[in-house]
Amino acid sequence: MNDSLPNSYVTKAVGGKVRRAVVQLSHFGWEQALSCVFPVVIFASLAITQITSLPILPRYDWLLIIFLLMQWVMVRSGLETRDELKVITLFHLIGLALEIFKVHMGSWSYPEEGYSKVFGVPLYSGFMYASVASYLCQAWRRLEVELVQWPPFLMVVSLAAAIYLNFFTHHFWVDVRWILSGLVIIVFWCSWVTYSVNGSRYRMPLALSFVLIGFFIWIAENIATFFDAWEYPNQTEAWSLVHLGKVSSWLLLVIVSFLIVATLKQVKGNISR
Repeated sequence: MNDSLPNSYVTKAVGGKVRRAVVQLSHFGWEQALSCVFPVVIFASLAITQITSLPILPRYDWLLIIFLLMQWVMVRSGLETRDELKVITLFHLIGLALEIFKVHMGSWSYPEEGYSKVFGVPLYSGFMYASVASYLCQAWRRLEVELVQWPPFLMVVSLAAAIYLNFFTHHFWVDVRWILSGLVIIVFWCSWVTYSVNGSRYRMPLALSFVLIGFFIWIAENIATFFDAWEYPNQTEAWSLVHLGKVSSWLLLVIVSFLIVATLKQVKGNISR
């Protein structure tokens, strides 16, 4: 009888921790889901327009209209702030510039017709990058993200610029993505991101958060190419899994996105003080 008492206490303690973990994970998942509203609309629109033929306009043009309307709804409903809209617009322009260059170099293509195509790139494609910024901005606000031991401003800006430029220059020069990845590890070795879930604070190494977000975006890329959002050269005959090596590209793109959002947040914070 006496021996069973400690066991019951241990069982209750373990059960309480498990329930607490499940509750916290559920809260975290809900906040993540709310932060992913814009990407979910994008994937749903890609799927619906792939299955159903819409009248009057080509598919690419309908996608642009849907994404613009969704952006307006998010701002009007308060799901997105006006400051976040500015950040998303910046990412749309950055992404569109990269898309135009990559399509010109033959990295991928948009084979369907569309009135809203510029240099072979439909304008809706910029929202693919904008959706990453939308997720980062909303998750930052909802989870009350804070940065610990953030590197100096000029170091962060220089690294982000070098990563973005490498997406262009590696077509003409040496691809230094692995050198840049090593620099990311060195620069952010001591950096952490802290976040709040249901009143409790947690922390994660910043480099790990980059890897996780990059991996999930690679999964999203497979879904997007399956619904013909764009097309890689090896997918012209039939859809195939996006090469796992693309994770490194998305990882670097996520780093650029995160560094831009983090820098803008810090600049705004310094101005408001």
